Amino acid sequence: MFGISWPEFLVILLVAVLVIPARLWPDVARFLAGAVNFVRKLVWKITDASEQIKQQIDLEKPIDDLIKSTTADMLDGISEPLKKIKNQKITSARVVTRKNAPSKRKSRGKQK
Repeated sequence: MFGISWPEFLVILLVAVLVIPARLWPDVARFLAGAVNFVRKLVWKITDASEQIKQQIDLEKPIDDLIKSTTADMLDGISEPLKKIKNQKITSARVVTRKNAPSKRKSRGKQK
């Protein structure tokens, strides 16, 4: 119980009995009951919240997997035609530039 052994708990209880006057014991008991009740409610809320988070995560896992697989499929479908288009542009650009390239030879004749 909170890392306190029974002998330690009994010593704390004995000190409390000696220090706290008898007329205040009902108030102390009410305070302790309220504190225990508050801690129990807090533990239940935390447990409930953690269960809801676990359920939400379990629901989102299939959706995340679906999104990842769909995205991968779409990117694969798009990237393959793009690679082909890029290769075609590069090869056609090389052919066009070779055929239509101006000659680099300068005429050594007299200029008019």
